[in-house]
Amino acid sequence: MPPSTPCSDRAEHDGAATLPVRTVFARACEPEDTPLADTLRSALAEELKGAGHADAPRGGPAAVTAWADTERLRFTALFADARREGCADVLVRRAVLACAPLALVSGAWLQWLSEPGNAEEPVTLRLLALFAADVGAGHPGASRGDAHLALMRHVRVAVHARPAAALARDRRIADTSFHLPALALTMSRRPGLYRGEIIGLDLCLRAAGLPPPLAGVQDLFPEAADWAALDPGRAQAPGRSPAVDDAREIAAAFTDATGPAGAAAVERGFAWAFVAVRRWSEEAYRELDAARDPAFEMAELMRARAREASAYHDRFVLRGRPLKEWLTEARTDPAPFLAALADSRLVRPGRSGASRLTGELVSENGRMFRVFPDEDLAVIRRWIDALPADPAERARPRPAAYRPPGVALRTSPAAPGEDGTAPAGPRDAYPRLLRRTLTPPTRRYALRYVEGWLARSRHGMDKADPSLPAAPPADGLRPWLLDQHDLHNSEFQEGTDAPLPDRAALIDSTLQLAPLTLIDGAWLAGHTDYQLAAAERGHFLFATYWDELGNGETELNHPLIYRAVLREMGVDLPPTRSPEFAAWPAFRDRSFELPVYWLAIGRFPRTFEPEILGLNLAMELSGVGGSYRRARQALAHHGFSTMFVDVHNTIDNVATGHSAWAADAVDGYLTQLPPAARADAWDRIRTGYRSLNPPSGFRARNAARRARVEASAHV
Repeated sequence: MPPSTPCSDRAEHDGAATLPVRTVFARACEPEDTPLADTLRSALAEELKGAGHADAPRGGPAAVTAWADTERLRFTALFADARREGCADVLVRRAVLACAPLALVSGAWLQWLSEPGNAEEPVTLRLLALFAADVGAGHPGASRGDAHLALMRHVRVAVHARPAAALARDRRIADTSFHLPALALTMSRRPGLYRGEIIGLDLCLRAAGLPPPLAGVQDLFPEAADWAALDPGRAQAPGRSPAVDDAREIAAAFTDATGPAGAAAVERGFAWAFVAVRRWSEEAYRELDAARDPAFEMAELMRARAREASAYHDRFVLRGRPLKEWLTEARTDPAPFLAALADSRLVRPGRSGASRLTGELVSENGRMFRVFPDEDLAVIRRWIDALPADPAERARPRPAAYRPPGVALRTSPAAPGEDGTAPAGPRDAYPRLLRRTLTPPTRRYALRYVEGWLARSRHGMDKADPSLPAAPPADGLRPWLLDQHDLHNSEFQEGTDAPLPDRAALIDSTLQLAPLTLIDGAWLAGHTDYQLAAAERGHFLFATYWDELGNGETELNHPLIYRAVLREMGVDLPPTRSPEFAAWPAFRDRSFELPVYWLAIGRFPRTFEPEILGLNLAMELSGVGGSYRRARQALAHHGFSTMFVDVHNTIDNVATGHSAWAADAVDGYLTQLPPAARADAWDRIRTGYRSLNPPSGFRARNAARRARVEASAHV
């Protein structure tokens, strides 16, 4: 049987364990909830295999574009019919909702394809550039998803639109609209397994362009939305190449790098997405076509409200039966009840204004006052106005009404993965944490490690030399930031006569920093999550991460720049994500302690949001004006490139660079909190700031051990 099948409200099939597709979508939207992909591995395998059958569409991106062009014309014609019939507003509302699960996360399946272990690779950098355009890097509310959110607000259907996971609660949206994005997002949480498939499905969806149901909406409201942003195949900014061209080049580069196996994976993902988008579009068309009949929406409304209504209608009798019985039956088949209601004294067919159901009963003094919101009353009135006045005509048999199917996904026990035990220590944890996908033991280790590190950072905070002020400055952190920059400059000037390290010491210190510096920005890796990257609170952090990796340009990629310096020093390290890197004998064990903290805390962008904000501020400010200039002197003295420290001293600047962004991110976060919550949040931010260089004494480390033990009891 296919892995995605129609389901009852309880989502059961022949005794097999299943998950409603809405549940899958909601969980796949959460940046810290990742185990779901393992339980759906069999379902995903069957989906991808099924797309390769002989009846699957073929022809590459051109075939997808041709299909989508034809499909958009079909929807445009449907909307034209609805406009003539006076029900175009119904189709607009339903089309925008039907597209919401896909359009609100447009491009999100790319969110985890970059990870600290592959951040130097050309294909990764190109994928990250494509994703950065999708989220409108550096600009809050500028993602493709935000463009659809604006359209939802324009047509007033955005009740459950943010966060995207909330869409799962919106029963106005059919299950079929969740299927494609739910599985695409699920695959995004396991990029190691589905990298090629994700690249293929991304190419397919960009070749398809504007979701076909929106073509009718665009025709009616050409100025209501940013239609270029809603088309994932087009560029997000003027002057950029079309996104579909970028996706095609990425697929080709990935195939060249991975050979036949990679090509097969891309083809699987592409074929699956083509099958899935066609099925979804067909279901959306059937739904919109059915919605032209007022009885369709009225039947939906009765199914949705019958359960609660049955509790209050055990005395009212309709055609000799208690209304409660009619309503109980209407939960599965509302047609008999609607036929009886149309003939009752509550309804005047063709005259909603004269009907008790939409007049007296719902008035301020009526027994059903405020039972129906305005949008439900509009559905009821439309149904009444469309009823024939002739009872015989109303009694005439009607064809079976369309009902969108429910969809569930079969689950299976998660297969035991590699790394089934917890890491033995930071050096062992480092290569595991370079990957996006964590096994449960490694995830628990990461959480305990962070809790311990933060406990160590909190130790003696009140007695320590002040770093951040004891309370957040009323006028924000920018003045404090300038004071710190002045301090760094003074310290640099005072130390100009200090002796520089000799060549051997400089090479050794540069090498020991490699596990840290080659994962530059790792503490922000969690903010590549689509909704965080585009949010008011997260866009600064994603933009910083994006800068650390060179904005898609290999010559600006910080890890690659650092490797070039190491090679000048005669050190040619293995790839960062290779087992040989962590085992490199010249590294000291302690060189992995801070990197593992960065990697671990980056996995919990919501759990440790205040601490990450503080750490980010400390990190971006740490070398500006002082230690970067000192390092430059040492590198230049021994004839090595100074590009790494030069670029950091400029992009981290306190006026317009990362330091300024970090301060603004903290200020913005605090502003959005209730006043009563700010003191606790500020303490956590201060802890995060100190965590870049926490105390290392016995008592501090003992506090860390106690915190790890306590964390173990809760994870």
